Amino acid sequence: NIYFDTSPQAVRLYLLYNHWVLKVLLYFFILVDLSLALFEEPAVVPLPSWVTMLVELLCLLVFTLRLIHYAKVIPRDKFWKDPKNICIIVILLLTLVDMIIYGALKAANCYGVRWSRVLRPLLLVNVTEGRQLRRAFRSIRNALPQIFYVFLLFMFSVLMFSLMALKLLGLTTIEGAPYFTSYLEIVFDLYVLVTTANSPDVMMPAYNASFVFAIFFILYILINTYIFMSVFLAVVYNNYKKYLKEEVRQLVRAKRHKMVRAFAVLQEQKEEGGEPVVSQASWNQVVHLVQPDISNAHRELLWSVCDDKNQGAIGKVAFVQLADLLNIEVITIKSRPHPLNSLCPAFYQSAPSRLLCRMVQHRAFVIVYDLIILVNAVFIGLDEENPMIANSEWVFLALYMLEILLKLYVFEPRAFFSRHSFWNWFDTIIVVSALVATIVNSAMKSSGGYTSRQILDIVFILRVLRLIRVVDSIKRFRTIINTLIRIGPAILTFGQLIIVVYYIFAMVGMELFKNKVKFYEDTSDPAKAYCGNPLLKGTAFAQLNYCKNNFNNVVSSFILLVELTVVNQCSGFATVTHMSARIFFVIFHIMVVIVIINIFVAFVLEAFFVEYSVDKSDLQTSLEKKIEELELAVLEDNLVNAMETIDNDLGTSQSAAANVPSLMFKIASKRYRTVDALLQRMFEADLDPEDFAEHDDPEAQGNGNFANPTFSSA
Repeated sequence: NIYFDTSPQAVRLYLLYNHWVLKVLLYFFILVDLSLALFEEPAVVPLPSWVTMLVELLCLLVFTLRLIHYAKVIPRDKFWKDPKNICIIVILLLTLVDMIIYGALKAANCYGVRWSRVLRPLLLVNVTEGRQLRRAFRSIRNALPQIFYVFLLFMFSVLMFSLMALKLLGLTTIEGAPYFTSYLEIVFDLYVLVTTANSPDVMMPAYNASFVFAIFFILYILINTYIFMSVFLAVVYNNYKKYLKEEVRQLVRAKRHKMVRAFAVLQEQKEEGGEPVVSQASWNQVVHLVQPDISNAHRELLWSVCDDKNQGAIGKVAFVQLADLLNIEVITIKSRPHPLNSLCPAFYQSAPSRLLCRMVQHRAFVIVYDLIILVNAVFIGLDEENPMIANSEWVFLALYMLEILLKLYVFEPRAFFSRHSFWNWFDTIIVVSALVATIVNSAMKSSGGYTSRQILDIVFILRVLRLIRVVDSIKRFRTIINTLIRIGPAILTFGQLIIVVYYIFAMVGMELFKNKVKFYEDTSDPAKAYCGNPLLKGTAFAQLNYCKNNFNNVVSSFILLVELTVVNQCSGFATVTHMSARIFFVIFHIMVVIVIINIFVAFVLEAFFVEYSVDKSDLQTSLEKKIEELELAVLEDNLVNAMETIDNDLGTSQSAAANVPSLMFKIASKRYRTVDALLQRMFEADLDPEDFAEHDDPEAQGNGNFANPTFSSA
């Protein structure tokens, strides 16, 4: 969604800007820039500061050139009105200033802080290609005001309970230590109790004094852990859905608007006084340019859906839906003759051969092998010392090899190893790996570490994953698996979001807490008992041996932040610095656990609701009807298609059965090519009809609105 000039030079620059090589280079240099933290103080692998600064200068140069290229593609006024461009310029300038100041301080042997490192991940957010990541950040920004109001109520509850605890539970522990006598300590302990990280430790002294005090903690957990945390999720989900729906609405409008403009460029006047149309030749050119890898057969299928009345041209309504039609993932399956059928047709078409083909194609064949895999899983868990159990692996290996050979005999090899045949590739790789592992370990008697039996077991345990196919044959389980597959790209987006936040907190944490807590490999070193810091002597942090949880380099910082995400001990850092250090960990918990994780949960919930309750889109239904009408559909009872998991085109059976079309189609389980297409499908039912109508652009030389087409006659 870039505003670019339509002059030939601007179009060439636009195409170059979107070339995959330049995009890969951009992400490579962003990765290099982020990876510099591994080599900067405090470093995993220390390098001289001038080396890392030279590399960073190179990265800044690449980002600057990319930004200049973008400025040449779009109009100047649009460039300076785009906040992400301003953000990138500010980040580059601040980083350059920081490098100059830090270099000068180092030259003068003064202490310096690389404060601009926290800005590095923001480049990932603000590059043009980071649209999904920016959308996630906007979701956070939009949800913050409502979360803030709930958070105020939540903190009011914590403060009130803390005040009651101060008056009720001002006790002395059995060891004689003070318990709940400092108000700020109580507030922090009760806040941590919401995460259950210090439960039941924080409650035990009061509970030991009187069981009545347990009622106080039960009420606190009920109100704050269960009610308020659930309210946080509800508020986040409600706001997330509302604002995401609005973004999808704008996305749909922008897409329709651009398709209308494209129609205006391509339109022809079919007859005097008639409606403008786009011819099949122009339509084919457009599809070939947009998706050059699409097959001719697939393109013809899509045209037959658009031109359902065989007029040789389509109107504006059908043309505008082309973008959505192309986003539906369709698998093209070619039926080819088996090589054996060409080399020795008499043998391959003989009665025994035909019977063998029918047996392998039958669903019972798959069920039998699933049972064999299940039995193999049971044998893996039994006593390895039993000779019968130990030798059984050879039997299972022989059976698996037989299965692969039989399938290669029945199915044409190129179809068997096609791009979408995930389970065929998986089975073959696992079986071949098991065979190689068996031969190698029989030839070389391994000693120590993983024994030959253990290596073989690990390979066969992976084989057991094929039982997912059985789960996939059950409708509700298939819904769950398919939903997980479809939300995969969105999960990657939230993964990037988490990395951005982790990186920022890791950089801040390293500056605040580096070398405050140390880990000693040498167990005889007395400093190991208190993590190298005398302030930690006798603390639970040191006694529990949490010394490796530190901010002494970026790797240990990330691991510690992962532990904090699922909640863990952080009291040691307040002990070695100041009580105010707890603010750092509380802010991290609020940002990651209360906000980001809840937004991620909200997205997963919405995706599951759609999968469970929403029917197929009109376009998808229309496409399926056309495939069935042309008698080119892959039959679910053909071979093992109903048992094979997603996108498997094993359906190209090479049995002796006649009248099999040479070309067949099916809608992939992962139906949508892009996250935007999935989001549009998620919110189609909630969007108003006018959101699917687009006022014609003045440049489109048209007038009026048009409705969302349904292709019901397909």
